[in-house]
Amino acid sequence: MAKKRVQTKAKRPQLSDAEIPVVGAREPCPCGSGRRYKACHGRAAAHAVTELVHRPFEGLPGECDWVALRELVPAATVELPLEGGLPEGVPSVTLATVLPMAWPALRRDDGSVLLGLQNDTASGDISRDLADTLQQALAAQPGTPVQGRRAPTDGPRLQDLLDPEGAFEPVVHSGFEFWVPDAENATPEVAASLERANAAAIPTVKLTGVDAAYWCETPDKNHLRWVMPHPEEQLLDALARLHAAGRSSLGEGTRLVGSFRAHGLTVPVWDLPSGVGAEDVEKPAAEFAERLAAALATDAPLTPDERRARGGLTNRQVTLS
Repeated sequence: MAKKRVQTKAKRPQLSDAEIPVVGAREPCPCGSGRRYKACHGRAAAHAVTELVHRPFEGLPGECDWVALRELVPAATVELPLEGGLPEGVPSVTLATVLPMAWPALRRDDGSVLLGLQNDTASGDISRDLADTLQQALAAQPGTPVQGRRAPTDGPRLQDLLDPEGAFEPVVHSGFEFWVPDAENATPEVAASLERANAAAIPTVKLTGVDAAYWCETPDKNHLRWVMPHPEEQLLDALARLHAAGRSSLGEGTRLVGSFRAHGLTVPVWDLPSGVGAEDVEKPAAEFAERLAAALATDAPLTPDERRARGGLTNRQVTLS
């Protein structure tokens, strides 16, 4: 009897994960596994889109100010230096808290780029989404706004595009006139957007004596909101030590009332009397920074009073992101 011939299957070419294209969720995965894309390599892609990056601005110069401009400051701009310098035909790249019509970015008529920071993002990594928008703006035609999109999961982040040695120096504005070089010739849509934005802007001033501290004025009272880089648990312990000792205020009539949690950093907040301006808290803030440094250097267990103070601060903590 003749022997049966053994049938051999041709081997499929092996593709790396980076070489596997994106297809419809219900289509067969291009890797050849026989499974649908959503149950195979699409699962990792979906996870990369939804996974939240706890500190998206970590590693950038001025991380605390990035957080403040994203969450707290109405109108501000920062010149952004790019790794390797600016491309030909791009005289400047400027980060702005908000752009007209809520555009993610704008390539101006002169070729300069404005990148909006306070926009909704399509994934859990704000840095990657902003980097993708910035790349689109650099390639856009002058005079063109850039629309948002879902950034590629393997695309660069801001940390890859910006000069790591560059300065990050926010300029806080009283309004949004920086949107248009010539406000008189703005389109009706932009002019209306500018008017609405100016009406909603809360007066804000950046302190000069300490990093990432912003005074703001509201109808009932003023506030100081100070983004700090220290690990959250260590910072809360230090604030509790000062609060329990009656040394957490910024002068008469001021009070540490709690904190925000934003993009992996903690933002202590003080209530200030309505007559206390930004210049009035410059010296008290610098003195508080010295007290805080000493408290941060202490590793002794919290006393009962300090634990109660810490509980009060934690109960009044609000998460912004």
